[in-house]
Amino acid sequence: MDVLQLDVSGRPQAWISAREAAVIYASDGVAWTLGDAVHVLRGGIQRTTGRQSRIEVHPIIAVRGAIPSRAWRQTPALSNPKLFARDRHVCAYCGGRFAFDDLTREHIVPTSRGGDDSWMNCITACKACNGRKGNRLPEEARMSLLYLPYVPSLHEDMILRGRRILADQMEFLLAGVPRSSRLHG
Repeated sequence: MDVLQLDVSGRPQAWISAREAAVIYASDGVAWTLGDAVHVLRGGIQRTTGRQSRIEVHPIIAVRGAIPSRAWRQTPALSNPKLFARDRHVCAYCGGRFAFDDLTREHIVPTSRGGDDSWMNCITACKACNGRKGNRLPEEARMSLLYLPYVPSLHEDMILRGRRILADQMEFLLAGVPRSSRLHG
């Protein structure tokens, strides 16, 4: 179970482990939390009180003193798992839904023809459609796109990373995702 770490302004920074979150709790670095505690870490017994220390870890923590994230200004890194998740595992040409191993990263403008490897030039395609299009532009291959590419927001990127996301975390992240995003559908 991962914890969603935010800066104090509420911008996502990273996914961290419960143990990493416990270190932040122990050093009084948590400014605020969201959601019910999902993990309890127990420590040693205090000699003076005889009580065992414990830290309750919440699914979302804002870190005190963290430098506000500038990641929201940057384009998220492109990877096949995130691309396929953005496009919901649907081929942009035939509309079929495919398993991960049957999909490819398709460059709308082929890289050999000057196209770049970016969110706005890449879509998900099945292997058959990718092979059929080859080194041509979609109009040259007489293949039209069923949907257009877009650059995911920071909140979308945190969802697309393919982690098991708890309901509280998903609700928080989806609140920052544009209504036009395919992640809402």
